[in-house]
Amino acid sequence: MEFLVKRAKGGDAEAFIELMEQNKQSMYRVAKGFLRNEEDVADAMAETVLTCYEKVRTLKQDAYFKTWMIRILINHCKNMRKTQKRSVPVENVEGLEERASGDGMRGFKELIDPLGEQDQSIFTLYYVYGMKVKEIAAYMEMKENTVSTRLRRGRETLRGGMADSRKTGGR
Repeated sequence: MEFLVKRAKGGDAEAFIELMEQNKQSMYRVAKGFLRNEEDVADAMAETVLTCYEKVRTLKQDAYFKTWMIRILINHCKNMRKTQKRSVPVENVEGLEERASGDGMRGFKELIDPLGEQDQSIFTLYYVYGMKVKEIAAYMEMKENTVSTRLRRGRETLRGGMADSRKTGGR
């Protein structure tokens, strides 16, 4: 991928298109985690492609192209949510990946609803997108220990909420 990035930075449009094709699924999954409908997802992805195309020459380390691109996408998604006054998105504790597709995504979003927006984003990136703590720290511009702590505390919060609902549910 670094070879394609070098070519894209040099102005090779075909290389840039290939980079976007290679990352299309990843972009969709992240955007879907933040936004509610397909039109918004498509808009965020389109804005990201445009921004990346315009700024690819500013990328300092070619190896971090994907991280850079996803960070741009996350920013576009957050901006869309702010301007549309919508609520946010994604994450889970156990069995996240199974829940993260199709209608299961709604259940996943409901599960992580007790978490704050930033923690929901961290959970989404970790469980839905499958990113490592180090990558999330780079995307979110925070320390790795902070990301790890938020994941641990979020899991504890969600486990506590699940245990409470089982008690009140007559189980």
